[in-house]
Amino acid sequence: MIRDSEDWVTCGKSIKKLIEELQTIENQNLEVRISVDGGENHKPISIVGKEGDDGNVVCVLKYCGD
Repeated sequence: MIRDSEDWVTCGKSIKKLIEELQTIENQNLEVRISVDGGENHKPISIVGKEGDDGNVVCVLKYCGD
């Protein structure tokens, strides 16, 4: 169970850190999905993009379906 009070839940990750964690998974052909409810529901990642203005640019994993 995920506890919201833990820093890792809300602090976010850099692209570099995300890639490092993904590289620890043996099967690199697995589909990557995204969940915003602790894993109960998940959707495929449709697009990886960059959003924001010069002062606050972030990488966004998007699901573009219904």
